[in-house]
Amino acid sequence: MTNPSAPTPSGGVPRRSGDWLLRLALCLFALGLLAIMAIFLTPVLTDGEPGLWLYFGALLAPLGFVVALLFALRSGRRSR
Repeated sequence: MTNPSAPTPSGGVPRRSGDWLLRLALCLFALGLLAIMAIFLTPVLTDGEPGLWLYFGALLAPLGFVVALLFALRSGRRSR
């Protein structure tokens, strides 16, 4: 076993500085999926059409995907 020089947080797993980027990506992607579901459910549940803000909200899904790709590229290790 190794003894790391930095103490770990209360969860026992050391946190890296880029974890916030992954959490942001997951939140954006989930919000985008919720907006897409709302776009499809709006005509079923009401007589109206989905608002423009739902279509803009649906763009959060690909934005979250791009942020996840940035996280993956940033957290990857370089080969020597």
